[in-house]
Amino acid sequence: MSRPPTEPPPGRRPEGAPPGGTGRSGPSWLRFLPWLLIGLLALVFFVPNLSQSDSGAKSLSYSQFIEQVNAGQVQKVTFNKTSGDITGKFREKVDGAETFATDGPNDDLPERTLDLLDEQGVTLVYTSDQPNIFLDSILPLMLPILVIVGLFMWIMRRGASQANGLMSIGRSRAKVYSTEKPKTQFDDVAGYGPVKAEIAEVVDFLKHPAKFKDIGARIPKGVLLVGPPGTGKTLIARAVAGEAGVPFVSVTGSDFMEMFVGVGAARVRDLFQTARKQAPAIIFVDEIDSIGRKRGAGLGGGHDEREQTLNQMLAEMDGFEATEGIVMMAATNRPDVLDPALLRPGRFDRQIVVPLPTQDERVAILRVHLENKKVSDDVDIDIVARGTPGMSGADLANLVNEAALFAVRRGATLVHTEDFENARDRVLMGLKRESMALTEEEKEVVAYHEGGHAVLAYVLDNADPVHKVTILPTGMALGVTQQLPTEERHIYTQEFVQDSIGVALGGRLAEELVFGHLSTGAQNDLVRVTELARKMAREWGMSERIGPMAWGGQGPVFLGEDLMHTRDYSDETARVIDEEVERILRDEEQRARAILLEHRPGLDAVARALLAHETIDGAEVSRLVDGAMGRRAGGFRRMRRADGTVTEVRPGETDLPPAGEAGEPSVLEPSARFDAPT
Repeated sequence: MSRPPTEPPPGRRPEGAPPGGTGRSGPSWLRFLPWLLIGLLALVFFVPNLSQSDSGAKSLSYSQFIEQVNAGQVQKVTFNKTSGDITGKFREKVDGAETFATDGPNDDLPERTLDLLDEQGVTLVYTSDQPNIFLDSILPLMLPILVIVGLFMWIMRRGASQANGLMSIGRSRAKVYSTEKPKTQFDDVAGYGPVKAEIAEVVDFLKHPAKFKDIGARIPKGVLLVGPPGTGKTLIARAVAGEAGVPFVSVTGSDFMEMFVGVGAARVRDLFQTARKQAPAIIFVDEIDSIGRKRGAGLGGGHDEREQTLNQMLAEMDGFEATEGIVMMAATNRPDVLDPALLRPGRFDRQIVVPLPTQDERVAILRVHLENKKVSDDVDIDIVARGTPGMSGADLANLVNEAALFAVRRGATLVHTEDFENARDRVLMGLKRESMALTEEEKEVVAYHEGGHAVLAYVLDNADPVHKVTILPTGMALGVTQQLPTEERHIYTQEFVQDSIGVALGGRLAEELVFGHLSTGAQNDLVRVTELARKMAREWGMSERIGPMAWGGQGPVFLGEDLMHTRDYSDETARVIDEEVERILRDEEQRARAILLEHRPGLDAVARALLAHETIDGAEVSRLVDGAMGRRAGGFRRMRRADGTVTEVRPGETDLPPAGEAGEPSVLEPSARFDAPT
């Protein structure tokens, strides 16, 4: 899936930068001004002195200079009357040097030295330094003035930048994609055909508004994308902007909030002003629930900053002044917390649900993420997609990336099926804790615990088949039993929920049956079965004593919203609900205990296999239990053959589908996980 550009192309000014090549801190050349002044001063003070020095001259003392004159070695002498420096040239090289330098008296040489030079025929030249008016007079006066002026300019610029920052705090932080609008198209969004068809009407309006105005139709002003996290709501919004070819103003809900009062409302006004200047345009607000929460739901009353921001947004979308040529899109995964005024017709007229992808859509999404991956021919994308029900687009992208990482760790050049299997286990269960060493007693307890889950999952009619059982510490669990669904479910029958409770209780019952005591390993199982039983009694109407009545399911609660909230049922009803929850759990516990007692040989066989191999698959569980019982002990199943036909297999039947024709995928996401002690 393509993404919008995050950096401007070469030669293009970044988004939001002011014209003229200046940033927030002024022209760029001002940063180099101090270094320029330092270099200029160094040039004035040091370069003249360096140019006058001769690095190849031989340094002599004054007495040595007189000796060289007496010896007839000096040909020419230059005397500086201002500094007293004496330089000269030898008739022949002395110690490899042709010239020399020494210090003499100021004003003039002594009479004896002058007579000596005259006797030896040495050429004498007088020089004097010219006074530097700039260094001697002008620079001492200019330096204090320059320092004061520079300090004053720095103070002024600091004050101006702070004033500009304070004045611009009410400006919207939205990013406008106009000349570089997102290149994402609907074809880049894999799957979601119904969603794209419904939202294409907005694109058609932005491309051909006259067609709608001629007939008097009014396009929805707002489109709210609702769906679980990771389903691609933001990607679909970018695709709408790419298809329509209009300016796209993107902002997140948290960008409106600031510590100053009134900033949120000011930024909303500036956002819509920016969009009106570029109409027709799209405004996209991601995570709108951060500012669109119900008003009056918290302790702050109706005057806090968030509610004022929401009020301004309501007025801009559909207030006293009509907003034409602007379509507002927003995305959230919490539509139940939004204010009703935000969802009414005229504002967000249309809510488009972006659900979790179906199996066919998962195939298309996986193909997109596998485009730049080197995948082996043994990877069947249909099988991988069939084994990932409930995964969003983001989850699938993570699964593919994890599989590629596993392939790299193995040193392989292609991603194989085993890499997807390991990646699925890594995503669902966590990293294997190979460094954790269990005692033999602990291994045996974990083996029977997981064996109890596996045997009940195989025997019960409505339970999902076993996919894998392991007693290797993985993630936060010491052992895991995975079940796989034969097909995607959208509703759950009462029998399926009851069998799920029985399978979850199997680990605890197996420990009690074999060892005669209980352990802490069933904590996660008990939490899950209690939740299922409570929903059966309180929300799903699966209790004859309570009847077709539902309570609960309140959803997210805001601070202060539940202070005056009371239950919608009496204390007597609450007592009945608790009794029904206990009855459901007791009944399923008794049923599961009876099944484990009946299939004790199969439980022992599975536990021994786990102690020997640590990990076994669902087919091995079936073979072990059937072999120990001397018959097919598995529950009722609809088995899909390789040719696509479905065969019903019932308990006790011996006419089973031939090996390898069941058609069960090898890579499937489990519908349930039952963990051993943590």
